[in-house]
Amino acid sequence: MSEFELILDLEKIDQVAKKFIHLTSGKKKFAFYGQMGAGKTTFITALCHELKATDLVSSPTFSIVNEYQTENQDSIYHFDFYRINDTSELYDIGFEEYCYSDCWCFIEWPERGEAVIPQDFINVRIHIADDNKRRLVFQIH
Repeated sequence: MSEFELILDLEKIDQVAKKFIHLTSGKKKFAFYGQMGAGKTTFITALCHELKATDLVSSPTFSIVNEYQTENQDSIYHFDFYRINDTSELYDIGFEEYCYSDCWCFIEWPERGEAVIPQDFINVRIHIADDNKRRLVFQIH
């Protein structure tokens, strides 16, 4: 298992997204942890742009999941569990099918649904370093 740390400077977010995808090559399932305002949605948006999403990327806070298509017709699923009150809500939206697909999956607020998230998801912790910088810490197994 290897642990990585990236410094996310908002001015260079696209370069960090590119490096993140390179470092996690072959992995498509990610759970993003961080306090409110840490930059989870901002970084996921940068990742989607790097993956060539053709759709407008936005927070799925109220819909729980947004689906984006890439130029290659791949699907990206962007989840926000912030409003999840019970894991049964995740079963109701077919969360398991998303997880076991070959599509990209990004989850914000995964702590609200940890019981149903498969162990192959890479946990990414985002820490606020200062107003414009964040530390991304993750392990690849």
